[in-house]
Order: sequence, then C-alpha cells, then structure tokens
Amino acid sequence: MHHRVTTVFGGTGFLGSAIVQELVAAGTAVRVAVRHPRLPEDLASSDDIELVSADIRDDSSVAAALEGASGAVNAVGLYTEPSRTETFDIIHAQGAGRVAHHCREAGVECLVHISGIGADADSASSYIRARAHGEQRVRTAFPSAVIVRPSVLFGPRDAFLGALAMISRFPVVPLFGRGDTRLQPVLVADVAHAVSRLLDTAAPDLLLYELGGASTYRYREIVELVLTRLGRRRPLLPVPFVAWRALARLAALLPSPPLTENQVMLMQQDNVVGPDVGTFDDLRITPCSLEERLADCLDGR
Repeated sequence: MHHRVTTVFGGTGFLGSAIVQELVAAGTAVRVAVRHPRLPEDLASSDDIELVSADIRDDSSVAAALEGASGAVNAVGLYTEPSRTETFDIIHAQGAGRVAHHCREAGVECLVHISGIGADADSASSYIRARAHGEQRVRTAFPSAVIVRPSVLFGPRDAFLGALAMISRFPVVPLFGRGDTRLQPVLVADVAHAVSRLLDTAAPDLLLYELGGASTYRYREIVELVLTRLGRRRPLLPVPFVAWRALARLAALLPSPPLTENQVMLMQQDNVVGPDVGTFDDLRITPCSLEERLADCLDGR
C-alpha cells in the first residue's frame, strides 16, 4: 500500500506524462490533475495512477487535487493564447503561483515547478516574461520549491522534431535567420528522470536547475541531422527574423496559428544551460544527445 502520493498538474502533456511514467516506475503513487481527465493509452492500465479534474485557474480544484499529497509537480504548459481566459500570464504566472500557494497550505513537502531556459522578466516576449513571473510567484509562495528549466524537449511524437520532419518535405527548408541559434535539445525521459530524483531527495542542495542534453548544436545543424536521417536532400534558405515576425503576425489571424511571434522570439536567443545553476551533473544523471536518439524519434515521420 502506498503512503506517499505525488500530484502532477498537467500530467497528460508531453513532459507531464513522461514524469508520471517515471514516478510510477519508481514505485510512487501518482495523482494526475488535468482539466480534461483522460489518460493516454500508455498510462491508462496502471493501478498506481489516480485521475482527477483540476484547473490551475481554480482555487478549489487545485486544493482538492493536493489533499494528502506529499509531493507535487506543476508541468502545465501553454504555447499559444487561445482565449482571454487562457493567456500566458493566467497560466504560467497566476496559475503557477496558485499551485505553489496551495502546496504550502496543504503541507506538501516538495514542489517541482517546470519553467524553461531563458525565462526573463524583462523580455519583449509575453511568453518568456510570464515564465519568469511564474518563477517569482512560486518562489514567494513556496520558498523551498525546486525550479526546473529544460532546454528544447525532444522524444517520440514530440512537437520539435515533428515540425522539422514536416518542413523537411518542402522543396526548400527555411531557416530562422542564418540558423546560428544555439540549442541544447534534451530528451524528455531524461528530464522526467531528473524530476523524479528531485522529488525523492529530502532536501535538494540547489533550488534551480537548467537541464540540457549532452550536446549543443546550431539550429542549422539540427535541420541537417534531420534531413540526413530522413534521407532527404533539400537546400536551406536563410530567412531574416523580421520576415518571420511578419509571417507570424499574419498567421495570428488563423484559428490555430502554426507560428507565433513568441515562437520567433524564442528562436532569436540561444537556448543552452547557463552558469551557476544546477545541472544533470548535480543529479548524477548522464543525459542523451540528440544524435543518440534521433532514429527512435523520427521513426514513421
């Protein structure tokens, strides 16, 4: 019988479901708290998972999802703003603060908050600002919370490599700028492993971790790796960021835009692990490189 329960908000998302799988494999009972309670097929058969309805915009449902929990993870993510009630500020800042507040009220021992490398309260990007404001609210409400900032996530059925596989079918592959932005893609399972280890640590030595994969690449190099793996030869076309931003403004008129200005802004800055933060090394985890797992992630694409 389990005596420890970890609540994972956003536990059916790309990273959230990987965290749930890792925790269950480690013998932890998991409460998956999501707005639309439905488990992916690979999680549905587990007896160690409890599914509850929770919305991080709603105090009562957040509090209910944390009853009796000893640990919590906030893995809720939003990459577009579909409505006035679902904005980056509402989800990543206000929602993050709400989860942290109720974790403290419920006596949760450990909270891991998922943010992202590059979070900056002074950024021109509303997405990047909201990530930073969320970290600030979490730290205020729950000072001992562990903040985890992953680099670009990749893995089977991911959005990152999936998008590159799609554009590799074009006769010409456009690049963001000259393709010089530096990225440190990290396997989603490695981040999940790190989160599980942090939850299992009585008192982590550090409260801020930036998690990047084993290798750093220029964006152009990643595109070339994908093309090579898929056996497609395509010319690469540098496209100025000002053109990408204009395209994103036009795309914003669509019901479900394939590109946003915030995504363009993210591609204008390097996404690599910085100095003076915790890393995989501090957790005694050796992360994979993109090249090691590329074949697995591109199968069928």
